[in-house]
Amino acid sequence: MTPLTARRARPARTAGPRRGATTPPWLFAAPALAVYALVVLYPAISGVVYAFTDWSGIGQDMSFVGLANFRALLGDEQAMGSIGNTLLLTLAVVAVQNGVGLLLALGVHARLKSRALLRVIFFSPVVVSPVMVAFLWKYIYNPDPSAGLNGLLGLHVDWLGDPSVALWSIAGTVVWQYAGYSMVIFLAGLEGVPAELHEAAMIDGAGTFQRFRYVTWPLLAPATTINLMLSTIGGLKLFDQVFAATNGGPGYATETLSTVLYKQAFVFGKFGYSTAVALVLALFVAAVSLVQIHYLRGREVSL
Repeated sequence: MTPLTARRARPARTAGPRRGATTPPWLFAAPALAVYALVVLYPAISGVVYAFTDWSGIGQDMSFVGLANFRALLGDEQAMGSIGNTLLLTLAVVAVQNGVGLLLALGVHARLKSRALLRVIFFSPVVVSPVMVAFLWKYIYNPDPSAGLNGLLGLHVDWLGDPSVALWSIAGTVVWQYAGYSMVIFLAGLEGVPAELHEAAMIDGAGTFQRFRYVTWPLLAPATTINLMLSTIGGLKLFDQVFAATNGGPGYATETLSTVLYKQAFVFGKFGYSTAVALVLALFVAAVSLVQIHYLRGREVSL
């Protein structure tokens, strides 16, 4: 057999994986997506179905009631009042928490020897359980004129027992706990402001307020967007501090949508109705978030 014939007689190579061939990216995400679908998507879809039933949360007995739960929600004085309380609480928390957080960030961003310690102190309430914070502030809000905040300020106010004051007292508790969280986000934005811009503004004769107004504040737009979004969402679904401090009282003065849906499900056994309340809350949070992010992103572009 000649070398040429032997070369032709060799068996053809079997087709194998091509060099450079890659595994489809979605295969790497498939396990996580499966867990997400099982833990998040399936319960969420089931919740939407239960919102149109009269299920009590126990057993399999339930019937389809259509929009009856939503009509009951519109006629529920307690639920309607909780919407107003939720909005007021959210507005107070968003405005004060971000204002205090910005002031704290500006303070600890200065060249202070103790700025590292101050950052830890201001951020430490964030890592404490909201329930523990609520019980701590229940002692601070002691109605006794010689104890707690009353004794410190020389007042005689029933902070959590007066319907006209209780909601704002809870807002103060939330601000105290999460102002440090806003501070950290603003501080990250301040670290990204180039020092050369401040130096150029100082050479041009700009004062402290002018440098903040025309140099620092526009460059803090992304941090402001994140803070406003997080504080708004947190305020709209606030539950822990309210439930631990007042349980929605006195009366319905501090009732929020989150406490209403909890009580309807686990106190009164109206799981279908509470799921309808939860669905309304979720849609409300999503709508507010979309409007807010559209406006804030537009503000970032304009700046």
